[in-house]
Amino acid sequence: MNALAATSRNFRQAARILGLDSKLERSLLIPFREIKVECTIPRDDGTLVSYVGFRVQHDNARGPMKGGIRYHPEVDPDEVNALAQLMTWKTAVANIPYGGAKGGIGCSPRELSKSELERLTRVFTQKIHDLIGTNTDVPAPDMGTDAQTMAWILDEYSKFHGHSPAIVTGKPLDLGGSLGREAATGRGVVFATEALLAEYGKSIKELTFVVQGFGNVGSWVARLIHERGGKVIAVNDITGAIKNPNGINIPFLLKFKEETGNLKGFPGGDSMDPNELLTHECDVLIPCALGGVLNRENAVDVKAKFVIEAANHPTDPEADEILSKKGVVVLPDIYANAGGVTVSYFEWVQNIQGFMWDEEKVNDQLQRYMTRAFENIKSMCHSHNCSLRMGAFSLGVNRVARATLLRGWEA
Repeated sequence: MNALAATSRNFRQAARILGLDSKLERSLLIPFREIKVECTIPRDDGTLVSYVGFRVQHDNARGPMKGGIRYHPEVDPDEVNALAQLMTWKTAVANIPYGGAKGGIGCSPRELSKSELERLTRVFTQKIHDLIGTNTDVPAPDMGTDAQTMAWILDEYSKFHGHSPAIVTGKPLDLGGSLGREAATGRGVVFATEALLAEYGKSIKELTFVVQGFGNVGSWVARLIHERGGKVIAVNDITGAIKNPNGINIPFLLKFKEETGNLKGFPGGDSMDPNELLTHECDVLIPCALGGVLNRENAVDVKAKFVIEAANHPTDPEADEILSKKGVVVLPDIYANAGGVTVSYFEWVQNIQGFMWDEEKVNDQLQRYMTRAFENIKSMCHSHNCSLRMGAFSLGVNRVARATLLRGWEA
C-alpha cells in the first residue's frame, strides 16, 4: 500500500471514530491546491536538464500551510500528497496554528553540484513564489534539502516580495534561523519516547535502542539517547550498518562519520547486514529514514517492544496490524516526529516578532508541547478505546474539522 493510500485509510478510520459527516470527511481529504511546475536549468557543462517540482497545499483551516521541500528521485504526486495530508494532522496534534503542505523535486541531489542545486532551487522558487507566503504557506527543509536550500528560497522570494525572513523555517542562524532547530526533530522524538516509556514505568537509561537511519534525525536521536544513558546497540545509513551489544560510543561514531563520510570501517562496532537491522534484538526500534520500511514481510520478525516512528510513514498498515497482534507498542509519526515542525513554528514566531529566543527556551517549550500532545493523545485513546495511532489521528482530524466548521463550512 503506498503512502497516500495508507494515510487516507488512517484518516477515514479516524473520521469513523469521530462520526464525521461524510461531506465534511470528503472535504477534509481533498487538497486545497496541487502545484506542478517544470524546472529547467543549465548544468555546469552548459547542457540543459529539466526536473518536475511539486507543492501540495492540503489544508489551511487552522493557519498558514506548513511543510518541507524534499529533493529525492522518488518524489512523485502521491508521495507529496500523502506527506502534505500528514502535515495537516501533525500540526493539529502538536496544536500549533498551521495547516499542512509538502513539496519536492524529483532529482538526485548527490548528482548535482552546489551551483546546480542553487539554480534549481531558485527556478523552483520563481515558479511558486506567488503561491507561498508568510501567512499562506511556509516551506522548510526535508530529505535532500537543508538550511542552505532555505537561504536560497528566502533570497529568491525576497526579490519579489521584499525581505521576508518568515517565508521559510530551518534557515541558517545568520538569516533568522532559530537556535535548536537542527536538533529539533530528533529532540522531539526523544521527548516523545520519554513520555511513552513513562507510561510503562520505564526510562531511556535502562533500555537498548536500534536507530535505523543515521542522518540528521537519527544522529540526534542516537546522541540524545546516549547522553541520557540509553544503550544504542545498532545503527545504519546508506553507507552500511554497525552493531555493538555493549552499546555504541555515539560521540566517537559521530566524529568518525564526520571525518570519513560513512559508517563502514567504524572501529567501535561490527558490521552487519542492513536488512537485519529492523529485526535486531532490542527494546526500542526507531526508524528515522524512508517510509514503508516496516511491512508485512519483516514485521513478524520485529523483536522490539516499542517502535518510535521518527520517519514519515515507516510502518505500512499491514505491518501495523502484525505489530499490534504481537503486542508491540507503536508511537505514530504524526506525533513522534512533530518536534521539527514545532520548532519551525517557534522560528516563524521569532521572525514575525523580530525577537529571537535562547536555545534553553526553545528546548523547554518543545518539551512542553511534546508532553502536552502526548497527554492529549492518551485522552483520545481512553475516550475512543483505540490505538495510539488512531488516538493521534482522531485528535488531529477532530481539531481540523472543528476549525473548518467554525470558519463557516456548510454541509
